[in-house]
Amino acid sequence: MKKKVSLALTINLIVIASSVTFILTYLFGLENYGKKGKKYDELQALDSYVRQNFYGDINENELNDGILKGYVSGLNDRYSRYLSADEYADEKSENAGEMTGLGFTLKKNENGYIRVAEVMPDSPVSETDIRPDDLIVAVNGKDVIKTGFEESIDAMTATEQITFTVRRDNTDKDYTLTRRHIDVTTVMGEMLENHVGYIKISGFKENTPEQFEETFEKLKKDGAKGILFDVRENGGGLLTSLEKCLDPLLPEGIIATAEYSDGHTENIVESDKEETNLPVVVLVNEHTASAAELFAASLRDFGKAELVGVQTYGKGVMQTTTEFTNGGAVVLTIAEYKTSVSECYDGVGLTPDYIVENEDTDEQYNKAVELINSKIN
Repeated sequence: MKKKVSLALTINLIVIASSVTFILTYLFGLENYGKKGKKYDELQALDSYVRQNFYGDINENELNDGILKGYVSGLNDRYSRYLSADEYADEKSENAGEMTGLGFTLKKNENGYIRVAEVMPDSPVSETDIRPDDLIVAVNGKDVIKTGFEESIDAMTATEQITFTVRRDNTDKDYTLTRRHIDVTTVMGEMLENHVGYIKISGFKENTPEQFEETFEKLKKDGAKGILFDVRENGGGLLTSLEKCLDPLLPEGIIATAEYSDGHTENIVESDKEETNLPVVVLVNEHTASAAELFAASLRDFGKAELVGVQTYGKGVMQTTTEFTNGGAVVLTIAEYKTSVSECYDGVGLTPDYIVENEDTDEQYNKAVELINSKIN
């Protein structure tokens, strides 16, 4: 015969269970607070001190953005960053292949000045004689080195009209240009001698696959016997766009995978049965990075291409962008990726099959043309 449990005993058991749960939760909370709470206490103390002593007005929105930027900066990850609402809006436009600006890609030169890496067609800069490898040495009359690289770049986006000084062959020339809306062309192509199709990809934006397909199909229709892809100065972009560009070039299967912080792996680039049978050569350089490196690595790893140029940048980690309720967003590194054939190249880069340095002329291009012609003949 089963014994009945009294109401009092039942209540006592419930109280004991609740107490145990509370104690475990409390102890877990203390452990987390010990790890995280101190920094929040210090932040609160700093906030109180500043509000009591700061001689000036506090813009709460800018202060909040600064706190969030500082938090992400504290991760010490070169690719993770917090974007304010305005910065995030600009990033979305850039990813879409749209921008408001002057129309050039800028990099930091080894001496601290701003190097013109690329000039976009149908842009304010394209209407001048400015060309790649020119140096911007002053912005609005202020020396770039004294002002700082990032600060000088910011100054070039702060107003509609910008005056800057360009140096070429030790000769300086001033330009005053007005920023305007630009539909970014990320893929350009032309037919070279001996029916070699040349395709330059400057980035992987939302509009890149459409431009790529149109350019690639036209060159094939015009009788291309080989394709020379140029991804020099291409800093990467969207993996979804990269996948669409690789799809007609590679055999069916898994092309690239990503490994996340918890150890699980996902397929991030796949291809269908359609693939090109044209010989391919890919031009790369030290500024070929991220998705552009994956483009080159995939073509080589699946036996479709050889690489010409110099060691690439070495970015083999993936970021995701998450929007906040304030309109800003965090760009966070979440995984390491590689092709399904070779190892991850993060921090290392890709070593070309033919290492060629550029000096007075574009020797890299000349070697690539020579190589693709040898594959055709």
